Amino acid sequence: MDKTMQHEDLRELFCRRERRSVAAAREVAREALSAWCWAARADDITLCVSELATNALVHGVPPGRGYLLRLWLYEQGAALRVEVHDSGDGRPGVREPDGESGRGLLLVDALADTWGVGQRDPGKVVWCAFTLR
Repeated sequence: MDKTMQHEDLRELFCRRERRSVAAAREVAREALSAWCWAARADDITLCVSELATNALVHGVPPGRGYLLRLWLYEQGAALRVEVHDSGDGRPGVREPDGESGRGLLLVDALADTWGVGQRDPGKVVWCAFTLR
């Protein structure tokens, strides 16, 4: 992993195209959620971070590139957004699972309050958002 940036309400981690980057993304998320007192939704958020990071690694990061994980609080700490930025083509969507794969966005759709895909040049941003309940 390359760099971690921390601010009071923002965490970012740039990850190289390496399998171990998913574990690093989960760890950054767990640390941020603990610091932000988001224990009530920590498991759901950490799983979504893991799924989005895995999707970026497997489908969205061309060789020699990486992806950016960004977590930030907004609405005075009552809402949280997770973003994974990658430079790959395509627009991911929920699909029927195929054997052991294809469940990532299905899980994100079930656990997050909302999620979506935005454009960037090059690539895309896959995001999900949560509120304290």
